[in-house]
Amino acid sequence: MQPIYRTINIIVYKEGDIKTDIKINETEKNTDGICGAVNILSGERLDNIGFGGLRLIQKPDEFCYGIDAVILSDFAVRGAGRTYGNDVTVCDLGTGTGIIPLVLSHKLPDTAQIFGVEVQDGSFERAVRNVKLNGLSARLHMVCGDVSDSMIDERLWDIMKKVKGSTRFEGFDVVTVNPPYTEGGRGIEGKNPAKVIARQETSGTLEDFIRTASALLKEKGDFYMVHRPSRLTDICCLCRKYRIEPKTLRFVSPRPNEAPNLLLIHGVLGGGKEIRMCAPLAVYDEDGEYTQEISMIYER
Repeated sequence: MQPIYRTINIIVYKEGDIKTDIKINETEKNTDGICGAVNILSGERLDNIGFGGLRLIQKPDEFCYGIDAVILSDFAVRGAGRTYGNDVTVCDLGTGTGIIPLVLSHKLPDTAQIFGVEVQDGSFERAVRNVKLNGLSARLHMVCGDVSDSMIDERLWDIMKKVKGSTRFEGFDVVTVNPPYTEGGRGIEGKNPAKVIARQETSGTLEDFIRTASALLKEKGDFYMVHRPSRLTDICCLCRKYRIEPKTLRFVSPRPNEAPNLLLIHGVLGGGKEIRMCAPLAVYDEDGEYTQEISMIYER
């Protein structure tokens, strides 16, 4: 059965070929060149996610991004308490449809080089289309790969050298990770393989993600992860095993005075032994509205 397409805007993208049958409006251009349309397959939807008018193709039957990806992006940009230079390099492991690289492209300098690694073919293909849809091909680079593959870091290093046009590359400045939260074999088995892989450690384990992050980071590079508080001990032990010293920890709760259901952790490869606790972050206030900080993160 042939895939069902519907075309949006004025440009049709098919496997690297861009056809422009109608003149592009100036509002549909950016610094990378063309910012227009791609094919939307049956079962997919197109969302305007804000952050400077970014758009995202998702497939609800498989997996859609949540607030954890957005707060991780913000945490990575300002969590280290430093301003990254114009040549900052970032790698997002388990990128899904590319939501974190897209948000980072808005929050970081225009010259930042951002990579996304995704194991699922469908999500990876949507991530590629999302990059082209937003006209970010010169800055965002998607790689189909598995963090459990011992060679994935070498592949990424080789690609990064080509992007930089240099044989010298000391590692990524930043690695972000939004991994599956449930240990393999402990969650409820689902009928949708895509959702199972996104939510459970069936392809890559927590250790795989942290080991790969360590291999990709430059010395003193920054590691950022969002996860469940129940895995905090595992996260800290594995980070130290692979030389990532936990430096900053922040808990996230649904509402003020409620138990946290997410944590944000920042570590430094080869960093000193000291961890700082940040004030907790609440998502909703007593009226069920986003708190002021969440609204600020979403730029609303």
